[in-house]
Amino acid sequence: MANKQNNRNRNNDENMTVEEAGRKGGEATSNNHGREFYEEIGRKGGEATSKNHDRDFYEEIGSKGGEARSRQRNNKNN
Repeated sequence: MANKQNNRNRNNDENMTVEEAGRKGGEATSNNHGREFYEEIGRKGGEATSKNHDRDFYEEIGSKGGEARSRQRNNKNN
């Protein structure tokens, strides 16, 4: 079935799907870079987000995360 799914995601030229290209690129990046690379890009992303968003943004995503976490805990208890 995986082959059928892959064939459906491919275009007529038999090019790689977007998903396949993303996976391969992620694997190559992982093989070529260590922990420090990921720490640096995470820090840069956090700084950029901080420059582009205000306190209300962080309050909203924090609230959404808290609500989602609460639902997860409630589902495990049921």
